[in-house]
Amino acid sequence: MPHRTAFFISDGTGITAETFGNAILAQFEAKHRRVRLPFVDDADKAHQAVRQINHVAQVEGKRPLVFLTVVNMEVLEVIKTHCHGMIMDMFGTFVEPLEAELGIKSNHRVGRFSDASKSQAYHDRIEAINYSLAHDDGQSHADLEGSDVILVGVSRSGKTPTSLYLAMQYGVKASNYPLIPEDFERRQLPPALVPHRKKLFGLTIDPMRLSEIRNERRPNSRYASLENCRHEVNEAESMMRRAGVRWLSTTTKSIEEIATTILQEVRPERLEY
Repeated sequence: MPHRTAFFISDGTGITAETFGNAILAQFEAKHRRVRLPFVDDADKAHQAVRQINHVAQVEGKRPLVFLTVVNMEVLEVIKTHCHGMIMDMFGTFVEPLEAELGIKSNHRVGRFSDASKSQAYHDRIEAINYSLAHDDGQSHADLEGSDVILVGVSRSGKTPTSLYLAMQYGVKASNYPLIPEDFERRQLPPALVPHRKKLFGLTIDPMRLSEIRNERRPNSRYASLENCRHEVNEAESMMRRAGVRWLSTTTKSIEEIATTILQEVRPERLEY
């Protein structure tokens, strides 16, 4: 399949256009060059975007793919009239039929939060991010009771990125705690976690993959050796089984898949927007 340039254009951040567009492009075995053009919120910026798209079309000899989440009608008119790309207007595709079905007009709001200062959901996310940063990698035992979920697992099993994703996307207060050799010697969960057993969720990983990740950080060390990785993973999984901690392997899963699985188990209501 010939490769194309994909543009993601929005009068907001462009994150929605990019996320949706990437989900669609992932269905095709092709490597696309991706360009996000955010905050295209007036006619002048729209014409600049059109010139960039049309230049790519001329140079590559193929129509660029253009994913739009634009609510400004003037901007939309400029792009649809002058752009030489294949346009996929996500709001036009979904919002207009919904307006007809619901019998009401949409508010044509730019972005998820039209006024962040007045959005409780936005403030919840900021608070969750601060909490997760303060409770990363077992830094603090204070207010573990305030955690929505506590992730446990060996070092480099994906706890930190998962915690931050849960906080940023869902406003979940996620702390994380590493299992270390001292825990394996005692064959028990860290004492600080025992009172919060119901909030624990374990992450594990294939030892071979863990060794590869650790060697990028500390090459040729015992910490990164395959033998040590096998030992730590086996001990961690055994410990979680004994303690009745729910867990999953992160080896082949994306952060999005890991976070969704955790939410289904511990906070299913957070999957509601």
